Amino acid sequence: MIRMTLAEVAAAVAGALHPYSTDTPDTVIGGAVDTDSRAIGHGDIFVAKPGEVTDGHRFVVAAVEAGAALAIVEHVVDAPVSQIVVADAVEALSDLARTVVAAVRARGALRIVGITGSNGKTTTKNMLARILQDEGETVAPRGSFNNEVGAPLTMLRVDEDTRFLVSEFGASGPGEIARLAGLVAPDFGVVLMVGLAHAGGFGGVEATLKAKTELVEAVRPGGVAVLNADDARVVTMADVAAARDVAVRWFGRGTAAEVRAEDVEVTASGTTCIIVAGAERHPLRLRVLGEHHVMNALAALTTARELGVPLAAAIERLETLEIAERWRMQPMGSDRVRIINDAYNASPDSMAAALRTLAQISEPGQRKVAVLGAMSELGEYAGEEHDRVGLLAVRLRIERIVVVGRDARRLFLAAVGEGSWDGEAVFFESADEALEYLRSELRDGDRVLVKSSNSAGLRHLGDRLGELFS
Repeated sequence: MIRMTLAEVAAAVAGALHPYSTDTPDTVIGGAVDTDSRAIGHGDIFVAKPGEVTDGHRFVVAAVEAGAALAIVEHVVDAPVSQIVVADAVEALSDLARTVVAAVRARGALRIVGITGSNGKTTTKNMLARILQDEGETVAPRGSFNNEVGAPLTMLRVDEDTRFLVSEFGASGPGEIARLAGLVAPDFGVVLMVGLAHAGGFGGVEATLKAKTELVEAVRPGGVAVLNADDARVVTMADVAAARDVAVRWFGRGTAAEVRAEDVEVTASGTTCIIVAGAERHPLRLRVLGEHHVMNALAALTTARELGVPLAAAIERLETLEIAERWRMQPMGSDRVRIINDAYNASPDSMAAALRTLAQISEPGQRKVAVLGAMSELGEYAGEEHDRVGLLAVRLRIERIVVVGRDARRLFLAAVGEGSWDGEAVFFESADEALEYLRSELRDGDRVLVKSSNSAGLRHLGDRLGELFS
């Protein structure tokens, strides 16, 4: 964070300052900001956020012992540290982020990119950050810091030397993207796709479309919306951009895109294609597994190009990225038994893409095994979407379909009903039971996909399989 006086921080968060010891309103601080006392270091700011399981106020003393110079709290705590009392710690976090980013932006060098979409946000964020980090200091979320706490924490990492802020905006309901993106008014708004992820919270795909459009509405006038030309719902956002004096740049696989991919080929070691932009044609070899990541790469390349990065240089940097993120199409195991751990998140679109990738990278003689768990937050669509996944797995000729968890049982029943009744599809209540089955079932040459929503916990099963067959 930039250096600020205690009085300036208190004003930013509309809080009451309670200085400790020799501190005064003019005392300057400039450390990192965090809500996790375990991440606090010397000179940092601890935000005591109440939570569903515990209360951050219980950890103020631990944060002070770790070196915190200031605590932002909702009530005074008996701890030897200056404190700013606010009405709502999460709101204070957002208010401080807005103030800090505005101060850095006013100096003229900071460019801000916001990314949203039903799938692919974290991968695209990592791809763009990798490209931009060679241009100047770049701040991007760690993992999937894209909610009401994670997004402001990322914003608060900017300082006087930051040239690029890449923010990832997720949401589980209407208005969340508008509020988060509104903190910074991005120069660029990247929309990847509109699908059924979190449809239960939004109330359907049309409500999801409206929520994702909030990012385009938040882009500052004179900025740029980077849109998926292949997604009919995203295409409708061009009218919103035009009404706000926001330019549009298109990416995609079709000829309508200004930056597009041709001759896409998928292998077990990555994906190759030709990137076309006007008269430019460049080969790209992604190490990240999965044809669906080509669209994420196109979004990152289009945005980088608008930021002045030569396309050839951006591609060269992108080719150094080995995995999108832990638990996202992460290769594990060995050549003997290859595990693809993609169990951090799942939606109908990403589940289908992962299954197709499994089919594409498996050569003759290599058995395809899909270990599948539930997709969360689908609301009324949950049943039919789990049915679709079960049907698709059978139609892709996945030889073993291992379904884990009661919430995914309908997927198993759909697979059996489609024709996978001779032991190809099996069901287990727990990951431990599935592990014991897989320990004896997997054999040399198998290619194994582990895929579920985060809440299903199969990412840890994927890790255990990776260790077992490494």
